[in-house]
Amino acid sequence: MDTKREKDQDADCDKITAALLKSRTGEFDLESILFLKLRGLGIHDLGCIGECMNLERLDLSVNNISNLAALASLRHLSVLNLSSNKISNLESLRSCENIQNLNLAGNLISSTDSLHCLQSIRKLENIRFKDNTYNYTNPVCRNVAYRTVVLEMFPNIKVLDGERVVGRGSDLYQLCKDIDDTIKAGLYKNGQLVEHPDCKPWVEDHFWEIKRSNNAIVEEAYKQFNDVLHECRLLNNRATHVISQTERSMSLKKQPKQYAI
Repeated sequence: MDTKREKDQDADCDKITAALLKSRTGEFDLESILFLKLRGLGIHDLGCIGECMNLERLDLSVNNISNLAALASLRHLSVLNLSSNKISNLESLRSCENIQNLNLAGNLISSTDSLHCLQSIRKLENIRFKDNTYNYTNPVCRNVAYRTVVLEMFPNIKVLDGERVVGRGSDLYQLCKDIDDTIKAGLYKNGQLVEHPDCKPWVEDHFWEIKRSNNAIVEEAYKQFNDVLHECRLLNNRATHVISQTERSMSLKKQPKQYAI
């Protein structure tokens, strides 16, 4: 019963409190918290989150957050997920100088001018303003020059919106893209879709299943890996749907027209 009551309280907590943080992490001292996931709890007020001075990874995605002032004291943050909130002002992140990975997809950022405050974060390597997997975006992404401007503002960025833009990873990305294009080209012959036998999976069933761990760092890595697997499954489902629609459409085109006599 106590566990159920705690879950019910977490379901819509509105404000971050010391009691909430202790119940979620098991840590009595807030400064001992290194990893924190508060996704989808209806949070509006960040409350005492600023007291978690040693936080390194923080997930506040899918909430109702608009004011980031409480995050200004979190100087050790390296990974920050603020996707799917109501954020338009990023000024409070200026002092979070150790952020390397920042997810802002699905917010209300309207202009690249709002991003200048992030230029002081020299370690920033991965930044996201849109996420096609979850249909998250920002108004700024509608600007035709958005990508070019962002890359000029952040010359050290290695990954933008999930796509590698510099380094060896970008070469791998381009190679994969070329392979995909080649495969797509091979699916058609004289403009017609060619039938192919079903492909076998690369690995056996349950290959990607992960074991639980009592180590907090390993457990956090498992959670992040699970999130990636979830995104992959969503992409696979969408790809299957698109392929099915395309095949159905082409099948209809091949059928001879029938005329009433």
